[in-house]
Amino acid sequence: MNILMLTSSYPKYAGETTAPFIESIAVGLVRRQHTVHVLAPFHPEVRRAPIESGVRLHFYRYAPHPAFNVYGYAASLHADIGLRRTALAAAPFALAASFQATMRLVRRQKFDLIHAHWVLPNGAPALLAARLCRLPLVVSLHGSDVYLAFKGWPFALTAATVFRGAAAITACSSDLRQRAVRLGAPPDRATVIPYGVDAYAFRPDPRAGAQVRAELRLSPDTPLIVAMGRMVYKKGFTYLLDAMPRIRAIHPRATLVLAGYGDLLDALKRRAYELNVADAVIFPGQLPRDRAARYVAAADVYVVPSVRDDAGNVDGLPNTLLEGMGAACPIVATRVAGIPDMVVDGVHGVLVPERDPAALAEAITRLLIGRDVAVRLGEAARRRVLEELSWDVVAARFEEAYHRALDL
Repeated sequence: MNILMLTSSYPKYAGETTAPFIESIAVGLVRRQHTVHVLAPFHPEVRRAPIESGVRLHFYRYAPHPAFNVYGYAASLHADIGLRRTALAAAPFALAASFQATMRLVRRQKFDLIHAHWVLPNGAPALLAARLCRLPLVVSLHGSDVYLAFKGWPFALTAATVFRGAAAITACSSDLRQRAVRLGAPPDRATVIPYGVDAYAFRPDPRAGAQVRAELRLSPDTPLIVAMGRMVYKKGFTYLLDAMPRIRAIHPRATLVLAGYGDLLDALKRRAYELNVADAVIFPGQLPRDRAARYVAAADVYVVPSVRDDAGNVDGLPNTLLEGMGAACPIVATRVAGIPDMVVDGVHGVLVPERDPAALAEAITRLLIGRDVAVRLGEAARRRVLEELSWDVVAARFEEAYHRALDL
């Protein structure tokens, strides 16, 4: 098949961590002998060749002024809860430019279908192009798009219209699929396709613990707790910080590495000082993929404390969860969104209620003490990744969705 993917985010350069799952889906489909063109908005930091890993990349310009280069790439929402004013101002230019760029590509190439990632904002221009060119449309949901659709009737109406026009709809978790159905997605066209993980990049590494501790100037026997992600409310990092005084009361040398970037970084650093645990928390910033994999593998306990934030936004399925599973980490995660789809409590990790620092602290200290249990959970998590959650398996499931769309 010749596939045109329309997205608003893509890793800006090799190893960068903005929406890496989009690249992984595209590369997985290329490995299955499909031709994949990815169309994404321009960003000043993009450093990509026209073809990488077999994926043909196209970036369209839309901003009438550099200040308007805020469309996509996790820049449109402030802390993932509110649209930035500049993003609203840029949206008409970006939507028009994405439609025009889509039409230019479709006129030059013979595509079998259009695949839009995020129903908002990419569903509308993709649907219009698909209708004009008589191509089937596949729409994939990733979380923030469905959250946005519930924030006002214009967004909800747009999403519902796209859902009705789509031949197939995919969601990365059952929770996300259910919310899409409430918005108007036809249940018989909506299916769950979870993300995958590169089990070679994120794997157990016996050397990582010593390497990371030496890099951070920690003693070799320091209990290391690791969490990663964008610094936004729905990641729940505030509650993990709130758990640290309880953890330190039992493990005085326990250290938390909180890696990532985002709008709440400074607020989280202040919170660590307020809790008198600043000496126990390290903020290394955004890590490139290879270094991130090393930090994950070094964790004594890996934590995914996601929450449904005050505005109602929640992850579809955190990629960081799957990366921890791939590295055979003992995982503590919250029971929200797509996490229970992947982790059976007591089998692949420990699940706790969201927004509960005491429960997080208890689960983390239990795994720091009970290393036999920790190892067993980590091994079971990696087995699940190897058997069910490789990107090749995920690509095959997208291929099935494409065939269903073409058969309608």
